[in-house]
Amino acid sequence: MDIQKFVEDKLKELEKKLAGKKVLCAFSGGIDSAVTATLIHKAAPESLTCVFIDHGLIRKGEAEEVMRVFKEEHGMNLIHVNAEKRFLEALKYVTDPERKRKIIGEEFIRAFEVEAKKIGHVNFLAQGTIKSDVLESGIGAKHVKSHHNVGGLPGVVDFEEIIEPLRTLYKDEVRKVGLELGLPEKVVYRQPFPGPGLGVRVIGAVTREKLDIVREADAIFREEVEKADISTKPWQFFAILTNAQSVGVKNGARVYGYTIALRAVHSKDGRDADWARIPYDVLTKASQRIVTEIEQVNRVVYDITTKPPSTIEWE
Repeated sequence: MDIQKFVEDKLKELEKKLAGKKVLCAFSGGIDSAVTATLIHKAAPESLTCVFIDHGLIRKGEAEEVMRVFKEEHGMNLIHVNAEKRFLEALKYVTDPERKRKIIGEEFIRAFEVEAKKIGHVNFLAQGTIKSDVLESGIGAKHVKSHHNVGGLPGVVDFEEIIEPLRTLYKDEVRKVGLELGLPEKVVYRQPFPGPGLGVRVIGAVTREKLDIVREADAIFREEVEKADISTKPWQFFAILTNAQSVGVKNGARVYGYTIALRAVHSKDGRDADWARIPYDVLTKASQRIVTEIEQVNRVVYDITTKPPSTIEWE
């Protein structure tokens, strides 16, 4: 694929389409939405408003980092919306993974519709949907799981059209487009994070307490991997709060606590993946910190399954 030609053609297409129009970009801070926003900004900067919906399902320190990097350092027209209460209420008692994804997808759209009305009439909603999102959601292929920005979209939205300039690209191609657009490597090679966020890394019903547990475990694991002397860092590494509880001993007393699963994989674009052979001493340190620093957790396991047959995420 000729990346330079793709960028040139896409900029011309967007410039023509967006002339005199307004577009709201669903911005998560990940590479897909960052490249989408950058393409639109270069094509029609006066048309663009980026909205970061903080649904309470993000990693530790995520909101602060997104606003610092993209609003302060890169000068994007970026609005931060705290919508945690809205999302947690919608997800209350929901345990089925597909329902979670669809609920999160619809709530995203509804939250963006609210923000659109605040800034006046908005013609388009822009999303960082990529080809693997479409394929895994069963559009033109067997259904694997509904991505919140594809299978989770409601049937009727309050926008003329949803714009997805990266819909034909895989993750590795999106990164190349990002570099072609001049985005810094720290943005381009940022670890992938699912749109439904920690909502699909909490197995079973989602609560604020469970989110806090997995958020802290995830931060500990990422910190230990990032500071370790590993020749090739995994493509993606994170924690999952399983729905399993087991007997353990803490401070000499019997406890019944949660099990955290750790997942780290090597992949080029997410289509397939191999589990990362992280050194035992790194896993040991992460496990010890998790069970020591998080009161509700007393067991840690490591996922050594490839994709396929598993997916990278657990839900």
